[in-house]
Formats: sequence, C-alpha cells, structure tokens
Amino acid sequence: MYGIDLHKNKDRYFIIGDNKTQKFAFLQFKRQITISKLALANLELERFKYEQLNEAGISLHLTDCQENEISALLYDHREAFSSDKEPLGASIGHAVDIILNIERPYPPLLRRPAYPETTKSTEALDIHIKELLNLCVIRKVGHNEEVEITTPVIAAWHNGKSRMVGDFRALTT
Repeated sequence: MYGIDLHKNKDRYFIIGDNKTQKFAFLQFKRQITISKLALANLELERFKYEQLNEAGISLHLTDCQENEISALLYDHREAFSSDKEPLGASIGHAVDIILNIERPYPPLLRRPAYPETTKSTEALDIHIKELLNLCVIRKVGHNEEVEITTPVIAAWHNGKSRMVGDFRALTT
C-alpha cells in the first residue's frame, strides 16, 4: 500500500516523504471574490439546478465539468426561460414573423372538426386552456362572433405530463 507523507513546516512550506531538500508551498493569489459571495453564488446555482433543471434530460455522455458548464450557462441566462413568475419567458424584443396562408376562399382544412379525445386528455386540455385564458394569451369567442379559421388541438403526453398541441399544418403549407 502506498501513501504520501506530508510534513508541515513552520516556514509556510511542506515536504513530501523523506526528501527534505524539495520544498512545496501553496500558491498565493489575490481573492477577487470574497468567500461569502462565492458561497452565495454557488448556493443560488445549486438551487437553480434543483428547482429548474431537475427534470432536464442532460446527456449521460457529458463529463461532470461539461455538465457544470452547461448548468452555469443556463443559470446565467435564466431570465430567458419560463418560470412560475413568468410562465411565457421573459424574453422581450424577439418578434417572430409567421406568414400564414389565410387567403380567401379558405381551404376546407382550416375548418376542421375536433379530434376525438379521451376523458383524461380532455381534462388536461381544459387545464391548459384555463391557464392560457388566465395569462391573456387566448380569449373566449362569443357565440355570435364569426370565426373563419379554427384548428383542432390535442394533448400530447410525455413522462406523464401533458402538452397542448395545435394542428397548424393547413396554415403553413
């Protein structure tokens, strides 16, 4: 069995083993960040990993160093992602132009009936629709209001969680 014997000397150096001619010392560097700030930053990063990245599918092929770099990058840009306070994300000024084919006469594909859904999917869609109504992303249409374009939505499931997906293929073809 092998080991390393460290002998501390009073002159701020140490020796390894029995070779007293070779002396080692710790590197001295200026601390730019105090330990309390560093500990606070690490605590916030660890909280971010636990709260936000616990369900993230980070590749198993990454080393720990690469995984930590990705986590730190995501933490640095965390304002761009959705959260409980900002469910649609906090990115401002990133407009996306979508050109829709909605020239009259409207094709029959733009007036599609709803897809058949299970009770579980219908309940999940109701929850998603209520959330979007509360966020003012969508609004209810009155019974006397004419709507010329409709699209069916389905509940897509992944890992036991549902996601509302609209079928917009007729608009983008």
